[in-house]
Amino acid sequence: MNSVNSTSQNSPETIVFDLLYSQLPRYFSESMQLDLNAKVSKLEQIGFETGYRLVERLTRDTPRFKSDLDVVKFICKEFWSVLFKKQVDNLRTNHQGVYVLQDSKFRFLSSMSASSQYMASTPCYLAFPCGLIRGALSNLGITSVVTAEVTDLPSCKFQIQAQAA
Repeated sequence: MNSVNSTSQNSPETIVFDLLYSQLPRYFSESMQLDLNAKVSKLEQIGFETGYRLVERLTRDTPRFKSDLDVVKFICKEFWSVLFKKQVDNLRTNHQGVYVLQDSKFRFLSSMSASSQYMASTPCYLAFPCGLIRGALSNLGITSVVTAEVTDLPSCKFQIQAQAA
């Protein structure tokens, strides 16, 4: 597997991505007359399309993966490093299509307050990364459902439920 070079925390690409990411949920929550589920669905779809295209570029020179677990390991290491500037802290699986990725300092939750006002908005902030993961997995041959759970900010768990082919 080829190693993907991640850019520095202060690179123009990183700054633009951070700003865009911080504005997407805000835009949907403030300017669109949709209910919360519709907003979350739209953000997840944008993430899906982005993740699908991004992983295509990242794996252009990578040999095919041998198993679903190899694909998820790629997501945890290479894909995560490009997007979130670090690898996943912990990967767990039941070896039956369920994978749990834990990020103890999820980059896009680290600046959020733990107040109930911000905790209520986390579905909007997590829909995009769930879509990124689902889109990447889809491009790599895994149909899945991806959900996220936050118990203590900025820690986040992403659960991947791979669907049988």
